[in-house]
Formats: sequence, C-alpha cells, structure tokens
Amino acid sequence: MFYPLTIRDFLDRAQQVYPNRVAVIDEPDQPAPSLGALTYAQLAKNASAQAARLDELDVPRGGRVAVISHNSTRLLTSFFGVSGWGRVLVPINYRLTADEIEYIVSHSGAEVVYADPEVADVLNTVKAEHKYVLGDDSKLYRNGVDPQPWLDPDESTTATLNYTSGTTAKPKGVQLTHRNLWLNAATFGLHSGISDRDVYLHTLPMFHANGWGMPYAITGVGGQHVVNRAVNGTEILRRVERHGVTMLCAAPTVVNSVLDAAQDWRGPIPGRDRVRIVCAGAPPPSSVIARVIDELGWEFCQLYGLTETTPLVTLNRMRSEWDDLDTKGKARKLMRAGAPALGVRIRVDDEDEILTSSNHNMDGYWQQPQETARVQADDWFHTGDGGYIDDEGYLVIVDRKKDVIISGGENVSSIEVEDVLTSHDAVHEAAVIGIPDQKWGELVTALVVRDGEVSGEDLITHCRQRIAGFKCPKRIDFVESLPYTATGKLQKFKLREPFWADHER
Repeated sequence: MFYPLTIRDFLDRAQQVYPNRVAVIDEPDQPAPSLGALTYAQLAKNASAQAARLDELDVPRGGRVAVISHNSTRLLTSFFGVSGWGRVLVPINYRLTADEIEYIVSHSGAEVVYADPEVADVLNTVKAEHKYVLGDDSKLYRNGVDPQPWLDPDESTTATLNYTSGTTAKPKGVQLTHRNLWLNAATFGLHSGISDRDVYLHTLPMFHANGWGMPYAITGVGGQHVVNRAVNGTEILRRVERHGVTMLCAAPTVVNSVLDAAQDWRGPIPGRDRVRIVCAGAPPPSSVIARVIDELGWEFCQLYGLTETTPLVTLNRMRSEWDDLDTKGKARKLMRAGAPALGVRIRVDDEDEILTSSNHNMDGYWQQPQETARVQADDWFHTGDGGYIDDEGYLVIVDRKKDVIISGGENVSSIEVEDVLTSHDAVHEAAVIGIPDQKWGELVTALVVRDGEVSGEDLITHCRQRIAGFKCPKRIDFVESLPYTATGKLQKFKLREPFWADHER
C-alpha cells in the first residue's frame, strides 16, 4: 500500500491527538493584532479557513502564495493552510529591499501576496493579482466553509519555494517537495529528540528554509510553539523562563546575544539542564560553545545543511563517549559539522568539495534547469563547501562557499555586493569576503580599489540605498590592487588568509 507523504500529516495528527492542547503562543508585541494562545483545534481551523479563502480566490493546486513576514502565528498557519491543500508557499525574507521582493514575487509567479504591516508598503509596487496586509483576518481566512479537498495529493509536487542568494546575484527559487519536507522534519525530529513535552521557541526566522522544518516537526508531535518576532537576548531568556522553553534553533549571532544578556541576568539562568539549542550557519568557535555549556547550562547542538537540502545534512550532538571530557574537549567535538543524518549520504570528491545525496535534497531550482543539472550532477548535490570526513565519521568543513558569506545566519552573495560597490563612480574594483566575527559569525567585508575620492562611510551608504541592510559591508578596507591568476581569476583565498590565519575554521 502506498500513501503519499504530505505536510498535512503533521497538522492532522496534532488535531486528532492534541485538539485541546495549546499549540502556539503568538508574539504579543507586533503591529498586527496578536492571536494570543491557540489550541491545535483552532490552528487547524485557521489553516482550513485559509485554504477556503484561497479557493474563493480561485488559486489552483500548484498556485504560488507569497508571505512576507516576521515570525508570527499567521505565517506558521500558512505552512499548512497553503501547502496542505496542494498550493505552493513562498516565504519571503522581510528584510529584503522592495526591488528584491518584487523580483521574487515576479519570478515565482505568486498570485497572492500577504505582507506584515511593518513592510506593507512593498504591496504598492509588487505585481500580483491579490495583495493583503496580514492582520485583516477576513482577507486571510474564510470561516464556516470547508475547503475543496486535494483529491490527488502527490508527495513529489512542490510544497514550498524558498529563495536563496546562493552564488549568483539573483536569488534562486529552491523547490522543496512534500516528500522533501516530510522526511527532513521527521529525521530532524528524530535526531534532536523532540516529543510532546517540548516547548519550542521560534527565534530562527520561519522564512529561512522553513524554520529548518521545525514548524512541521513540533506540530506533528504535539509540542508547543512560542513565537518570537524580534531577536533580543534578554527577551529570549525571559521567554525561556516564562514558557518553560526546552528547545530553540538559532544562528551564531543569536547565541552571542543570549550569552551577552546572561551577563546581566539576575538570578539563575533560565533553562539550565533543560534547553537544547541547535546552531547552524557560520559555526561559532569552540570558545562560544564552551560558554553555552558552562554559562548557560544548555545543550549545544550543531547542524550543517543548505536550503537546497531542506536543510538537514549532518547533526552534531553530545554522545555518551564524550561525557568524561572537560568542557573544552566537548566544545572541540561539537564544533564539527556533524555526522550524517539518517538516510543522508555524504562524500568528499577529488577537489575536496562536499557532496550529499538524500531523499530530502531539493527537486530543483525554479525555472533554472541548467543550474539544477549542474549542482545535482551524478545524483549528488554539490554543496560548494570544502571539507573532509574525520576518523569518527564526522564531517569537518574547512572552507566556506567561495562566493557566499553567512552573516547572522543569512546568506550574502559576494557577487551581488561587489556589483553594487562597483556601480559607484569612485570604485575601480572591489572584492567582498567574509571575515571571522564573534557576533555575526562572518562579517561582510569589502576590499576596494578606488578610482577617485570616496570614504568607507560613503560606500556603505551607497550600498544601503540599493540592497538589504544585512548584505551591506560592515567594514571597508582600501587597497592598491587585488590578486588575480594569469587567466584573470580573482584569488579570494589570498584575501581571506590574513583574517582567518589564527582561527579554527
């Protein structure tokens, strides 16, 4: 017997087994009316009402629905209300500029666009048949009407379209199928040990690789979601204490914000010996991991993955063999990318590039068949990261993607930033790299050859007027020339060397 895997399975189980349990506590401080605490029965009702509204708008199966939003219960609901009835959710980074959002909406062909009130102005310029501001729930939900059933659910169809900067200036739409998402959520949940006793704090943006799959996984086991709209270390500690949080996923910058806040926290640190934090992006150094273990008393886990892998490739978590190590020894074990997740195969090719194959690698890049074929050659996904597999079977990354900087957990295309910098009349050429930074993981840094009088502040202002703030250089160094090979290829590794020489990664 074959039964297709769809993300509705996670909500359907929660609705049946835990209907009266609190499913989610919405962010209380937001421009849209907070939805407060909703049970799983209420969450399922809202998802169904959202599907019914999309029926009313004649959005077909496979039609794209974009949501530009901070973390919110309405966005969480959309993971099910859109994809659960056969449509495609396009979660968009609200931090992007209007031009960048316009491109994604246009490229995806979204028929419906919902925007958080804080970024509602973007609706004035995006081209879509239906445009609404989140918070007016009469436009989001159609209550009292059952949605049209998805009569032929297919696990191989696209459920979400997630745009990532990748290595090119224009973002690519990563097509993730129901099967991709289902298996990623189940596997991540297995390795992270989630259960119906977990209280999960959404500090990770839900738009980022669908919150790594936790919106589905936590729902499926009947755990409780706590929505966090804006990252603030002190507020994270407050919510860990107030709601009994047991788990969160975060970029390194969030880890650092919590550690900073803990220095001024009065009383015992909340969640000691209870909370586990899963970190990914540009991994923090072993000294930061040691502080999480000693100062917070939280379990530190590390994930390696990409949007294209849904994202789970490896997970690194404490194991019994390491129990007798001191904190420094544990931290050094945990700073590796990790062991391959169940069902995931990894290998390193002759050029030391990490390749991975699994049932939750993406279906492809939206409308980019040639790029899809390139990165999935020979049925292996080519990550663009360099590394090796050590004698314990753990993946160790020794080089980031050449053109991508991971700053604060966000992908920044160096090519895109270089293009903006060189559009300034006083810039002859520019190279953008990531350098190690305690707060951001990697700091977006530009090395610029001038062709006229211009200051670093001038160039940063120039960038901020054209691209999202998180992509803009935080540091600009002026140099006389840039290193090139005989064939004219820029040697960025030579630019990185002095900055990374004394660092572990």
